[in-house]
Amino acid sequence: MRILVRATNWVGDAVMSLPALAAVRARFPEAHIAVLARPWVADLYRHEPFASGIIPYQPGGGWNGWRARRTMANNLRERNFDCALLLQNAFDAALIAWLAKIPRRIGYARDGRGLLLTDAIARPRRGALPPHESFYYLELLRSVGWVEAVPAEALIRLEGRFRAREAGARRWAEEGWSGPVIGVSPGAAYGNAKRWLPERFAEAAARVARAAGARVALFGSGAEKDVAESIRLDLENRGVEARNFAGATSLGEFIERAAACSLVLTNDSGAMHIASALEVPTVTVFGATNHITTGPTGPWARIVRRDVECSPCLLRECPIDHRCMKAVEAGEVADVALELLQRKGNGHA
Repeated sequence: MRILVRATNWVGDAVMSLPALAAVRARFPEAHIAVLARPWVADLYRHEPFASGIIPYQPGGGWNGWRARRTMANNLRERNFDCALLLQNAFDAALIAWLAKIPRRIGYARDGRGLLLTDAIARPRRGALPPHESFYYLELLRSVGWVEAVPAEALIRLEGRFRAREAGARRWAEEGWSGPVIGVSPGAAYGNAKRWLPERFAEAAARVARAAGARVALFGSGAEKDVAESIRLDLENRGVEARNFAGATSLGEFIERAAACSLVLTNDSGAMHIASALEVPTVTVFGATNHITTGPTGPWARIVRRDVECSPCLLRECPIDHRCMKAVEAGEVADVALELLQRKGNGHA
């Protein structure tokens, strides 16, 4: 059997869909499973055992975008897929599979694409599933009989984490960094409302680094390079060695470096999902978004937040005073991080 999986477009969503992809492999252990993914998420799947191959897809807009879609559909048709599992909700995902003449096309009936699907699954009713977003993808499989039931708890893991940890450790060693590294990812692609204050990241990271005898690595996209640099300078002024990798790593390199960190401090972001899926101790500041539906999973993830009347608002930009993030102090984040490091050092799970 040959299965095409259309991956989601955002890193965080892609990580939350990993349990569903692992379940597809468990259901079809001998199948060829190819993942059609945007270039910026493709590296997530390269060392995962469920993926037989990765097909990059970036159509663009306008006439060239339409031509790219036709080219991709022709490419997929030549590969003779038996089934397409569309984890991405957009019309485009169903259109490509339909143009490719893939006989079975499974997806949620959203974005006006129901007629293009052979298995058009109704979106789950509110409250019908456990709240974490990972269950949304697992429910799609349950609806078509590929799993008997969704699991009782959310648990997301990157199976390639051990290989990534070894590769990351080699990177740090080649660059002359020995000992523990604290990762800090101060950005969030969705908007500023999700971002904790840079000076508090610096204060918390400095306290943890001093206590752990660690250096600090700052991560992010090219758009987050300046805020990461401001934190690096703040850390330097506090006597903590730090390097700014924002905009300088591919997703694959970030995964390796993060896997070899002793701890990662983040906002609610793709970096948070990756770090926790790597089983790296991860401390995340939440405010504008819902920690129950999109939070990190596993015993090495911790959330720091304060209940305020307007949170979670799910807005990109705070229209008032960013009180949900300002209420979280650097000291409490550092305390949680140090407690987590101590548990890890003592061998607790």
